[in-house]
Amino acid sequence: MPTRRDFLLGLAAAALAPAGGAQDAEDPILDLHQHTLYNGRPDTGLLAHQTQHKIRKTVILPGEGWMLSIIGGNRHCAAFTAAHPERFVRFTSSDPVESRTEDVMRGNVRRGAIGFGEMKYHVAADSPEMHRVYKLAEELGMPVLVHFEFEMYNTGIERFAAVLKKYPKVNFIGHAQTWWGNISADLAPLEMYPKGPVKRGGLTDRLLADHSNMYGDLSAGSGLNALTRDEEFARGFVARHSRKLIWGSDCDCHDGKGGGIKSGYCIAERSLAALRTLAPDRQALRRILWDNGAAVLRLDKSSA
Repeated sequence: MPTRRDFLLGLAAAALAPAGGAQDAEDPILDLHQHTLYNGRPDTGLLAHQTQHKIRKTVILPGEGWMLSIIGGNRHCAAFTAAHPERFVRFTSSDPVESRTEDVMRGNVRRGAIGFGEMKYHVAADSPEMHRVYKLAEELGMPVLVHFEFEMYNTGIERFAAVLKKYPKVNFIGHAQTWWGNISADLAPLEMYPKGPVKRGGLTDRLLADHSNMYGDLSAGSGLNALTRDEEFARGFVARHSRKLIWGSDCDCHDGKGGGIKSGYCIAERSLAALRTLAPDRQALRRILWDNGAAVLRLDKSSA
């Protein structure tokens, strides 16, 4: 049996392959999770990053309130996607504790936003404030991308099944450390990037399996960690949920190669390499890289 070291070495080799890897040129890639002005990255850096990985369509997720110190807001994202309509679409976001949130999100949908998120604010996932967002999503037919982070953002993931049952027509997309840490049944909640073997029966695994309106956003270091911490589990997880997982990058590097950031590596490069190693077949890979996200976002088939 290959060791975890063998697996990681294989990922490194795959990451050094030309962009596209084992993926055929005609197979499109959707990036569910990107930001403008991400940690100060200029728009030219975002364009270079997506070009490097041959991303066909990218979802730009805005922030508001405290998030504006890290990423672009609704107006900047609207202007950016309007300038690049063939390659980029956008969601809308607003702090749910503010009374203006419904007006902000409804107005942005009228102006072209196709989803809600990233919802990353200091509330409980089942709070009255978030229920306002879910009800609006239900009314407007919008998916909702939720950042789960223990005692920080959208707390109370253990109660989220009740939300999924209350809004069966809303497609929810789980993201971030607490979402991906919960692939394991023995998660220590303060541990944001757990290492080592996964104990089967984790909450995230169950939410994906039990609820047709729950999807997983594979982006960021948390998604990459979930794919690489336990190869045996990850292979089964990817195969089991190949119709519920959606690839995204959430990478802030400036060139798709790790430039411009302290870590020196590109999350997108590594996670794409991991998926191409873990996916059971080309059809499953295609679903994760394009089909699942395109269906949830209701992208026109001509986009592919």
